[in-house]
Amino acid sequence: MHAQNQRLLDALNACIASCEHCATACLQEQDVKMMARCISLDRDCADICALTARFLARGSEHAQHLLKECAEICKACGDECAKHGAHMPHCQECAEACRRCEEACRMGMAA
Repeated sequence: MHAQNQRLLDALNACIASCEHCATACLQEQDVKMMARCISLDRDCADICALTARFLARGSEHAQHLLKECAEICKACGDECAKHGAHMPHCQECAEACRRCEEACRMGMAA
């Protein structure tokens, strides 16, 4: 596998893990209702990252389409998590993973 694809797959997988962890941690917060958008975006982001990783791994001709959508959802999730990052470390970690993944997806689109 090409080294750039491996870096992209690594970023996607790290984002999946971080989003799953964030969603689970948000469900344990005192005011879960306040975290609803964060949880929803975490789930969407983890799912699109997983689908994108599978398409990339198998060399699908449709992977490029997913990279664009993945970058957009990673940005939305990262922006939302960043709002809570000051008082929720799991959101801060997720925001950082989402930003790295967004950047990797955009670089993958350019390649």
